[in-house]
Amino acid sequence: MMSSSLHPHSERTAAAAAGLTVFAAVMLLITGFLDIFRGISAIVRDAVYVSTPDYIYKFSVAGWGWVHLFLGIAALMVGIGLFKVSTWARVLGIAIAALLIIANFLFIPYYPLWSIIVIALCAFVIWALCVVRHDE
Repeated sequence: MMSSSLHPHSERTAAAAAGLTVFAAVMLLITGFLDIFRGISAIVRDAVYVSTPDYIYKFSVAGWGWVHLFLGIAALMVGIGLFKVSTWARVLGIAIAALLIIANFLFIPYYPLWSIIVIALCAFVIWALCVVRHDE
């Protein structure tokens, strides 16, 4: 009882922190699954995506498929790890989301609308993981 009178908002803060962590985990899982599917489709059939001829960051679409596949697998693993409230998962979640933002920025000429949507989702993941403070 003494701790609750000293920190009246601690229960509400803990609930908000848990909610934001779950939000980040779910968004990272969704982004990971979709990046895996995008990677597989680019590897198997690279004619699915239209490429811009004069883009400065020009790579083969199959190469981008491998990048998205590996980042998607990493996002899935970290997203699952975020359900256990741990510092390592939050740090890796921020790092993977940042790498996904960079990869999707470079992938904009191939699939612009979806790349921008994934960039926004990853920005929300980074925000959710950075704003949370767990009392330990």
